[in-house]
Amino acid sequence: MKVDSMQDAKAKAEVLIEALPYIQRFNRKIIVVKYGGSAMVDEELKQQVIQDVTLLKLVGFKPIIVHGGGKEISKWVSKAGMEPKFINGLRVTDEPTMEIAEMVLNRVNKSLVSMVEKLGVSAIGISGKDGGLLKVEKKYSMGEDIGFVGEIKEVNPKILYDMLERDFLPIVCPIGMDDDYNTYNINADDAACAIAKALEAEKLAFLTDIEGVYKDPDDSSTLISELTVSEAKDLITEGYIGGGMLPKLNNCIDAIEEGVSRVHILDGRIAHCLLLEIFTNKGIGTAILEDEQEKYYNE
Repeated sequence: MKVDSMQDAKAKAEVLIEALPYIQRFNRKIIVVKYGGSAMVDEELKQQVIQDVTLLKLVGFKPIIVHGGGKEISKWVSKAGMEPKFINGLRVTDEPTMEIAEMVLNRVNKSLVSMVEKLGVSAIGISGKDGGLLKVEKKYSMGEDIGFVGEIKEVNPKILYDMLERDFLPIVCPIGMDDDYNTYNINADDAACAIAKALEAEKLAFLTDIEGVYKDPDDSSTLISELTVSEAKDLITEGYIGGGMLPKLNNCIDAIEEGVSRVHILDGRIAHCLLLEIFTNKGIGTAILEDEQEKYYNE
């Protein structure tokens, strides 16, 4: 074997050895992946995310994908000659928009199922309506009516446990029903968080369009690799966290306090970000953990 080939082979072996303790630690553990942002739009990134999740499944993890589709919904709403409307950053979902949203999200859902199946793993796509998975009530934004947007009030995880037990990879689109069986759109971050809490998942990973949590959003050198719940609350209280990161970080804190072991905020624009975060000593995003948990990334 040539020297260069031998060095390449050794480098690959070192990567596998570095991943081994993480594979051992999380074997048979549930990992919820919230899939959204640019990683859903760019076809190459989409393929890489699906490869990552499929690999997690094949090495013994129990992944669940919860996906969004906001950009795709906006595109189809515009194609239908309707103007997307937002109040306080939330999409106003009237009845025609809800019909389009459900159609688009189910279309996205089944395309992801196909991509997983092509890689040799059995997947099932469901919505929160199936098996009463996500029960909701009408959500308001600062007292304003935003239409058929749901706030999750109950999760029935039985259908997910059944699928995991039968070795399927569940892929969930964030649609739910209220007590009167009306259909509602749900924020995908909220859906992923609620599902992770209900299943007491080992990990919840948010794929986003940012690198992680910064102490100073204008200084990339202030990226925080690991953050306890208390430290996260302090950042919020001291005014370091704002914009779209604020509800996301609050979701992370809520998930940890409800039994999820670790929550990760990752840049979905980075190729194979899930593998880099979960299987390497340093990681690439921000991990949020309980105050009592030991930090294990090498700083």
